[in-house]
Amino acid sequence: MSAYTNEAKYVLQDLQSDPSNGLSTQEVEKRLSTYGYNKLHESKKKTLVQRFIEQFKDVMIIILLIAAAISFVVAFEEKSASAFFEPLLILFIVVLNAIVGVYQENKAEKSLEALQKMTTPQSRVIRDGKEQIIQTSDLVPGDIVKLEAGDFIPADCRLVEANALKSDESILTGESVPVDKKADAIIAENEPLGDRVNMVYSGCVLTNGTAIAVVTETGMQTEMGKIAGLLDGDDNQKTPLQERLAKLGTYLGIVALIICAIIFVMGIMDGMPILEIFMTAVSLAVSAIPEGLPVIVTVVLSIGVGRMAQRHAIVKRLPAVETLGSTSIICSDKTGTLTQNKMTLLKAYVDGQEIEDISDHNDEQVKKLLAYAILCSDASIYIDDEGKEVSVGDPTETSIIAAGRKNGMMQDDLATTYPRLAELPFDSDRKMMSTINQIDGKNIVIVKGAYDEMNLHMIHGDLGKAAEVVEAMSKEALRVIAVAYKEIDEIPTELTSEILENDLTFMGVVGMIDPPREEVKASVATCIKAGIKPIMITGDHVLTATVIASQLGIYKEGDLAISGQELIKMSDEELSDQLEKISVYARVSPEDKIRIVKAWQAKDKVVSMTGDGVNDAPSLKAADIGCAMGITGTDVAKSAADLILMDDNFATIVEAVREGRGIYNNIRRVVGYLLGTNIGEIAVVFFAMLLWRKTPLLSMQLLWINLATDSLPAIALGMEPIHEGVMNEKPRPKQEGIFANGLGVQVVLQGIMFGLLSLIAFKIGMDDGGLADGRTMAFIVLGLSQVHHAFSMRSHKSLFKIGPFTNKSLNKAAAVSIALMLIVIFIQPITTIFGLDHLSIHLYAMAWILSITPVIVLEIAKALGLAK
Repeated sequence: MSAYTNEAKYVLQDLQSDPSNGLSTQEVEKRLSTYGYNKLHESKKKTLVQRFIEQFKDVMIIILLIAAAISFVVAFEEKSASAFFEPLLILFIVVLNAIVGVYQENKAEKSLEALQKMTTPQSRVIRDGKEQIIQTSDLVPGDIVKLEAGDFIPADCRLVEANALKSDESILTGESVPVDKKADAIIAENEPLGDRVNMVYSGCVLTNGTAIAVVTETGMQTEMGKIAGLLDGDDNQKTPLQERLAKLGTYLGIVALIICAIIFVMGIMDGMPILEIFMTAVSLAVSAIPEGLPVIVTVVLSIGVGRMAQRHAIVKRLPAVETLGSTSIICSDKTGTLTQNKMTLLKAYVDGQEIEDISDHNDEQVKKLLAYAILCSDASIYIDDEGKEVSVGDPTETSIIAAGRKNGMMQDDLATTYPRLAELPFDSDRKMMSTINQIDGKNIVIVKGAYDEMNLHMIHGDLGKAAEVVEAMSKEALRVIAVAYKEIDEIPTELTSEILENDLTFMGVVGMIDPPREEVKASVATCIKAGIKPIMITGDHVLTATVIASQLGIYKEGDLAISGQELIKMSDEELSDQLEKISVYARVSPEDKIRIVKAWQAKDKVVSMTGDGVNDAPSLKAADIGCAMGITGTDVAKSAADLILMDDNFATIVEAVREGRGIYNNIRRVVGYLLGTNIGEIAVVFFAMLLWRKTPLLSMQLLWINLATDSLPAIALGMEPIHEGVMNEKPRPKQEGIFANGLGVQVVLQGIMFGLLSLIAFKIGMDDGGLADGRTMAFIVLGLSQVHHAFSMRSHKSLFKIGPFTNKSLNKAAAVSIALMLIVIFIQPITTIFGLDHLSIHLYAMAWILSITPVIVLEIAKALGLAK
């Protein structure tokens, strides 16, 4: 029998579960072994062998393998042992490149998998009689889960209790309208999924209300699991930058192939051996085309994303990394992001009496106010197995509960003595929450919320004096929560705000403070220096928000602080005119947030927006960078976001922007380095053929240079430490290309310089000792100049200012690259096999001088402000 066809109590009996105590730890372990983890089966990953084979699918690699096969045939005909070296070397380099490619892809994938584990969804459950936060994957049938608006449903569940509950089931049913849910409904067998109103389903979203439910199915047994095959897709998300680079690689490839074809025809016309010129042309094409550029950029991105994770910023989408560097506006919530999220009750006002200190010995009036506020709260505080006090839920409510505990009032005891009969959950539009509790045999409606809203619904009490107290508290940056009540004869059949939250008697207010985070003030100063405008957007009172913003440096003399009501009255033109002056928005709605984001985007600004609630999801999506809170954020907010702040800290956003700028700069370095060296390889062969009808580098020499000097230094450049001045620069314009600020011209000029220096070396060597000496000189200069050039690409500042050897990764990569070059240059018989020759001391010295010339030229260009 299906869970939806039976009453909740019988479902609980079948699952041997208790809604008060949940399952025991021992029982959970048993069920995990029976049912497995609450996960959908992942698509089968490619094996290392499959990945290795895929490395050979590139057209250039296939051509190279064909060339190697032809070379093998020729070697067999010549019956010379030395003739086999070239095709064997080609195969060795191809296989080694494939291994490096697999390693790079695997490293990037592992980094992203580690990040995914850090964002694993969590669920609130009752186990061993206590409310706990666990990994959603650890849920088992029979677990009791607590749900609220904004949560993703973690598994298929039968509702036990439901209050004003609505679920968006469009992912399963296609129905866009949220479904009203009722725990006491009984549904006939085989009714459509959309009509099973007593169930909630894995992957769907609660849009309203709260619930307690028992898990009935997990993993592949859920409705989502049954259609999991339809959800499989390609998760390899390319960033716009990667796509642009892939296209660039294609264009460069076409140019390279044309040049290689010209070289081949020229060689044939001049009577060069067909195999030699064919192999040279193919090798040049393989080494000159930056086919590995998108992969290396992926590795650089994954390295950077890993560094962000260490700083508590989890990047969910790689394109966000590119956008971060352009961030010019950061719209931040106040509570928990700019402040410590450690609310502490300081003051209270009970109709007619001001209390300046909430302590452990307050009078009965204050205790009654606290008791009513606790009864109208959904948060909780418990002691975990390590004896640590753990707060679960809204910090405003936990501060009230903590104040009650100070006065000897335990939440569980109050809930038992004065049971909750019904509730109307809090929502951001009403800014109130209501419960009906049985107190001394009477049905008492308790309403808790923002004083400004509740003031419209209260008719009894000294409201004039209360307004004065609230304003005074707000000026001290206290958050003020009002409590009111009324008695009713019976519980209404329909719970609405109009019925419950009118004709109230004012009981009192409590004032609490959430002090600013100490590190945020420095982060705000960093933002301003970096040309980024920080803006506070909060649901708090405008006075409270302004005080905190002033303390942090967000709000300064001449700035404006406006409320949501004032914002509504402003036309789009008026908002645009005042936009740059407004630093604080208070009492705003989710719609207001979207309007603010779009107003800044209309000015071509890149906007970052923080949020934690289900109603924040639209603004998080609308922003260029949506930042969800990792601690207090709902599942919906995290799903809509590009970035998750694991510590809910504004300073982390600033660090993420800094990392984003650093990553983008590193990618520019990598692109500049690889393209510059590739252009150099094409230039030296092409112009040598034009001038002397001789190839300055044999195929194996080109391939060895490509192997020794490309990947390792490029990846090491991607690990360049972020330079100190990166946050002193203005944000990068939104549409700025990667070759902006003269980088494209610089890359071409650098490539020509490599080619020219190698040509000079080739000519000097030929004049001194013949063709072999010329090739040896060209080989040394082209290979070593590329390694030296990697150090110059580290910064547009002088190497001596940043420290020439402060990038330890590059030091190691350069050492390996130089070692690979020296093995071929000096160790016999490898030197001879590669078609090189031993040179005189003065030629080696000349080659070294030519190879460091790019560093000298670039240092001069930097001093003149020509290098970017």
